[in-house]
Formats: sequence, structure tokens, C-alpha cells
Amino acid sequence: MKIGIRKPSFNKSISARLSVNRIIRHRIGLKAPKGYGWFTNPSRALYNRIYNRTSFSIFQVLNINALSSLLIKFLLGKNK
Repeated sequence: MKIGIRKPSFNKSISARLSVNRIIRHRIGLKAPKGYGWFTNPSRALYNRIYNRTSFSIFQVLNINALSSLLIKFLLGKNK
């Protein structure tokens, strides 16, 4: 599990949007609404929730407002 700063990967962000499986799933209409990850794949949803709470992007560090809000969320124990 990654803890700390994430480094962005341009190749992974492009390949995630151009995945053949994703395109087929969206065209058929099998896309679940946002927030339904707990129903479709609970183990992946749990992993993603922990990952998103314990790591942050380099872009968030470069943005002062995001850094201060990230610090406040961490101190208060709140997430998005």
C-alpha cells in the first residue's frame, strides 16, 4: 500500500481512459453510478478508500490551497 506522495503517470492515465473493456462496458450501458463501488467490487473499493486517504498527488503539494485543505482534513480526520 502506498503511503505518502504519488507521482503522476501520464501513460497510466491515458491507458485507463482508452481501455477496451471500459469502452465496451460504457457502450453496453453496464456502468454503475458513482459511489456504487461497494456493491460492484467491495475489496477494490476498500483498497481505493485506504489508498486515497493515505496518499496524495504531487499536484496537491504544488497547490497551496489544496495543501492547506489536505492538512486540515488530516488533522480533523475527514475525507472528501
